[in-house]
Amino acid sequence: MTKNKSILVVAAHADDEALGCAGTIAKHIAEGDTVSIIFMTNGVSSRNDSDKNNENERTSAMNKALSTLGIKHSQCFDFPDNQMDSVPLLKIVKVIEAAIEQYKPSVIYSHFAHDLNIDHQLTHQAVMTACRPIKGSSVRKILSFEILSSTEWQSPAHPNFKAQYIVDITKYWQKKQQVLHCYQEELRDFPHSRSLRCIEALATLRGASHGFEKAEAFQVERILNT
Repeated sequence: MTKNKSILVVAAHADDEALGCAGTIAKHIAEGDTVSIIFMTNGVSSRNDSDKNNENERTSAMNKALSTLGIKHSQCFDFPDNQMDSVPLLKIVKVIEAAIEQYKPSVIYSHFAHDLNIDHQLTHQAVMTACRPIKGSSVRKILSFEILSSTEWQSPAHPNFKAQYIVDITKYWQKKQQVLHCYQEELRDFPHSRSLRCIEALATLRGASHGFEKAEAFQVERILNT
């Protein structure tokens, strides 16, 4: 019998988990794995029209999304939205190290290193720093997800996201849609790439490219096989 795994998702903002790996999270939970999520920022404080209501609305959307997925363990930190580069990397690393110590995940999902969004970049760097492959670490696998309107918008001077690890989410596509609807305020009208139509198109492409109806793709950062 396969032992159930502890999974940790490290996301810069609430809604990144929905865009990047909600189907995969739903699959993990359906298979009996424990999934925990930590968010680095509130995701709205950098906006020109941001106020306490915006923060409350985003928090409410996050809680609804986590409930929809069945996530029981989550934490939110207050690093400055879209300004995580103003914080010493060590501070970010330390909260991730603490989460790893608490949840002891064998698998971590987080951001692609070359996303356009600076918070995504810093979160990725902090994850890789916190997950140095030293003896005794629980982390055996690190996978980076893609976020529409960030991953594909980066300058072509940067390395492209590589769809190397494919997860069939055909059975969980409806669940991903439900989670995305929790963040309705963050979605945009087509042809914006963060529209439901485009999100489904990407899932269809990632799936059909590998013989599935719907899939999520990840870039492999590390896989340790013992």
